[in-house]
Amino acid sequence: MYNGRNEVTNTCAYSYIQDIISLGQSELYKGKCMKQIYLIGGTMGVGKTVTCQQLKAKLGNSVYLDGDWCWDMNPFVVNEETKKMVVKNITGVLNNFINCSVYNHIIFSWVMDEQIIINDLINRLNLEGCTIHKISLICRPAVLKEHLEKDVENGIRTIDIIDKAMGKLSKYLLLDTLKVDVSGFSPDETAVHIMENC
Repeated sequence: MYNGRNEVTNTCAYSYIQDIISLGQSELYKGKCMKQIYLIGGTMGVGKTVTCQQLKAKLGNSVYLDGDWCWDMNPFVVNEETKKMVVKNITGVLNNFINCSVYNHIIFSWVMDEQIIINDLINRLNLEGCTIHKISLICRPAVLKEHLEKDVENGIRTIDIIDKAMGKLSKYLLLDTLKVDVSGFSPDETAVHIMENC
């Protein structure tokens, strides 16, 4: 289904075992489940939001945050002040989710096209008793362009987003994340793959 599926599965299993070993008498051994945190990145139009909504529905006891909700402003201003603000907003909400006993699965999506962004977010989270899953959704350029052109046609995005999104696509290959190629697969299928292999 996806390139490198066995490698991804083995990596996930190894990481999970290492977490257990390093924690020793962890919450797992006390009969409690570790919280699962999914950080899902990807360029605009790759399908992050709809995939995460599917993942939320399938996992149960789950909550979802889209990073863009944390700076939905008009006009949209990106500068050092607003970038610091959005990271504080995101990590504040995620830490509240982590500290809430209701949620076992916390799902977060954002563009996250640079390793420094991912590292900064992780360093600000209270991860005691948590397992973190770092995932990048990728796809073939032609597939991404088709998605974006449909969004432009439906008035969801403006035409300038196509070049911006296409320019970011290759950056995800350089990140320390598990890569999930969504080309030709529905958000439902992608969510199932993440659950089973990541």
